[in-house]
Amino acid sequence: MKYYLVALFDKNSYAYIKNVQRDLCKKYKFYKNPLGFHVTLSVIEDPDIDKLSLIINDIIKPYKKFKVGINLNCCLNNNQKYIGLPVKNKGYIATITRNINEDLLLKGFNFKNSNIDNLFIPLCYSGYNNSKGYNLKYSDEENLFMVKVDRIELWKSINSRKEIMVKRFTLRDF
Repeated sequence: MKYYLVALFDKNSYAYIKNVQRDLCKKYKFYKNPLGFHVTLSVIEDPDIDKLSLIINDIIKPYKKFKVGINLNCCLNNNQKYIGLPVKNKGYIATITRNINEDLLLKGFNFKNSNIDNLFIPLCYSGYNNSKGYNLKYSDEENLFMVKVDRIELWKSINSRKEIMVKRFTLRDF
């Protein structure tokens, strides 16, 4: 079974991203992403959950809640047919992702390395609507909006929203 290590946002950031999603889905008639807003850091196959939890706790122990910049000009992930907001400010999130992937590799976990240069927040599922060649811009300006990441969670791939979270890893306060 696949497990996803994801970064999640605080309430204010979540509300802002939800408004962007609502406007985008209304304008282009896309389907909303049922999983909520997140940034996938790594995809791990059949891990030992206890061992993985210890590794993740050790890695994120020194990190505080942090902000990442998102560009409001949407990107298209062709593999999964998701429309998303690209993550631009790569500071903490790139470091955490790199540290997690290096430690998982050293400990012998079977995982899919996420591309640090292509981190994004999935907003909606385009299906085959993207073949029409939409110019997917939420706004005309090159806006960089800051959102705050306050926790990291381990999710399993199940269709039920209530059973998706396996483990929560909280980041320290400022």
